[in-house]
Amino acid sequence: MQRRHLILGASATGVAAAVALRPGDRGGAHDAYFQTLAHALQDHPAQPTLVVDKTRLKANLNRIRTLAHPKLPLRVVVKSLPSLPLLDEALVAWQTERAMLFNAQQLVLIAKARPQLDLLLGKPLRASAARWALEQAGNSPAALRTQWLVDSPALLADYRTLAQGLGRPLRINLEIDVGLHRGGVETAEQMTEMLALLREEPLLEFSGLMGYDAHLAAIPDLPGNRSQALAHAQARYADMLALARQALGSASAAPWTLNAAGSPTFHLHHDQHAPNELSVGSAAVKPLDFDKPSLTSLEPAAFIATPVLKTMETFRLPRGAETVSALARWWDVNQRQALAIHGGHWLADPVSPPGVQASSLYGPSSNQQVMVAPPSVGLRAGDWVFFRPRQSEAVFLQFGPLAVFDQGRLDAQWPVFPASA
Repeated sequence: MQRRHLILGASATGVAAAVALRPGDRGGAHDAYFQTLAHALQDHPAQPTLVVDKTRLKANLNRIRTLAHPKLPLRVVVKSLPSLPLLDEALVAWQTERAMLFNAQQLVLIAKARPQLDLLLGKPLRASAARWALEQAGNSPAALRTQWLVDSPALLADYRTLAQGLGRPLRINLEIDVGLHRGGVETAEQMTEMLALLREEPLLEFSGLMGYDAHLAAIPDLPGNRSQALAHAQARYADMLALARQALGSASAAPWTLNAAGSPTFHLHHDQHAPNELSVGSAAVKPLDFDKPSLTSLEPAAFIATPVLKTMETFRLPRGAETVSALARWWDVNQRQALAIHGGHWLADPVSPPGVQASSLYGPSSNQQVMVAPPSVGLRAGDWVFFRPRQSEAVFLQFGPLAVFDQGRLDAQWPVFPASA
């Protein structure tokens, strides 16, 4: 009898311990910010909408200019801010006419819409894409000044053929690998070969170097790791620049563009090293992937707002799997209820109200995503749920015009670029 009491006691203790591990209620209402945003949307069509907070955007732009070295101009990364009004906000705030493009379609659009800009490619386009862009852009001054990014002797030879076929000069910026190992010139031998071709071909003008160093922000901040990687990137850049100066001297008619950085690393650069300009884009709206220690002074300025289409008091999986959902409801109060939102399966995470999450059991849907929540959330059909994009470049193109939120109300719609890869 005593042994039976011990077993029962042990079992009760185990059950109590297991119950103690059950997730607590993470639900709640929108905070004051999202309540104001939801109120501003009450007369907006109840459909998925990408909202840009103009007040936060302006504050971020000003803060970025403060964080960057004052002697280094900023180049706006257009793919991360794919809307002409959004691009203009950055150009004005940073007092720059420099922009970086990443595909032929957006290059043509910007060359026609903002012909005064200085354009640099941020990735090496195939020569056929460059030809198409030049044909589409016509005689736009921006297209004629474009710096085409080249990462290999083979691609440089293709651009030589392109220039000869068009009978017009092309400006060439060489991508160098400064440690990211995602492409670019790696060896002095490669660099020397490409510089020789540039020196020999009168239709190809060397315009500078580009060394992307986003890996620096991702390196664990162990003693010496990040500083060593930064020193390596700086040394590699300096070595490649020295080769260019040795091979070409003052052959270039214009100052060279020596581009570096990106949103995660622009704060690491100063004017005592080779780069003479910095690229920034995503940090202006600070999507989730840019929650970096160096960017803590910036605020998220873009959200996906989508309405609740249906609410279900009890979360249930389809017939045949209902027992699984019953266990999920019993174990986790945060899976007690379910709701279906308009759209879903975005590259984004729910942020408000707290406690709402995508159901991993039900699976994703781009039509009506099933979300789960505890009863404490209190959502009803027609209420708004807010997501925070993980990035801006592709996500911003999925919702039509951007809804501009400013001073507690929606006061404008900013068209976005046509979808492009």
